Amino acid sequence: MPELPDITIYVERLAAFTVGRTLDRVRLASPFVLRSYDPPITALHGRTVTAAGRIGKRLVLSFDGDGDLHLVIHLMIAGRLRWKKPGVTIPKKVGLAAFDFAHGSLLFTEASPKKRASLVVVSGRAALDDIHRGGVDLLTAPTPAIAAALRAENHTIKRALTDPTVIDGVGNAYSDEILHRARMSPFRQTRQLDDAEIERLHGAARVVLLEWIDRLRAEVGDGFPDEVTAFRPEMAVHGKYGQPCPVCGSPVQRIRYADNEANYCVTCQTGGRLLADRSLSKLLKDNWPKTLEELEERKRR
Repeated sequence: MPELPDITIYVERLAAFTVGRTLDRVRLASPFVLRSYDPPITALHGRTVTAAGRIGKRLVLSFDGDGDLHLVIHLMIAGRLRWKKPGVTIPKKVGLAAFDFAHGSLLFTEASPKKRASLVVVSGRAALDDIHRGGVDLLTAPTPAIAAALRAENHTIKRALTDPTVIDGVGNAYSDEILHRARMSPFRQTRQLDDAEIERLHGAARVVLLEWIDRLRAEVGDGFPDEVTAFRPEMAVHGKYGQPCPVCGSPVQRIRYADNEANYCVTCQTGGRLLADRSLSKLLKDNWPKTLEELEERKRR
């Protein structure tokens, strides 16, 4: 799922390509992508885009005219936006919608059969506020606000960072990168963190997110982000299972749970302790290796 750095670039390029331009029409290829009916999406036809923004991981286009209308785009995991020539044909298998302007069309696709991506048209600022899940913004909130959000309930740091009701805009990929930069275990409990540790975590989050925003901004330039992915070669640990940690050289480890996984460095983050993968540790029980050395020894047998 596109996270804060990718969403930030989407917002910037949507503003560059659409603000001040008139939306001629919306073409829907999938009737299920539209999750609202009042106001109708046709109410946006002929209106000018006045702003592009975000609510968490959702993108928002605001329009002029009566009704204070806003189009909310939720990409979910596999949804993507691409800028194409005017009137582009919507692809049959992955196409969801196209937003036609005189100078080009914004194509909305989803490369997943589950079709979780969505469009919602809302009227008024209060309706937009209702969409917000309540998480705090790591880039704008002060550290005490981050501390209060993390300590409101006791969860693993990994879960807290990826919970939109706790932290805004961060998911599986960048939580891995933040925790690696902060040198913290993904399974550390939030209420165990002291003030200095939360300050370190917050500082690492700001550095990681701003670094990636700058990197993605430079990659896209004056164009539109076509290659949005959670797996990038420059990442330290996310998607790097078995590869060397760029800091210490230890092989990156992973823990699988539900539909997600956590990637981490044993040396940098857990003091040399190998975290137990839930499914494998249940199978191996007391035979589960506790350190990298034990793991490597087990592989050699």
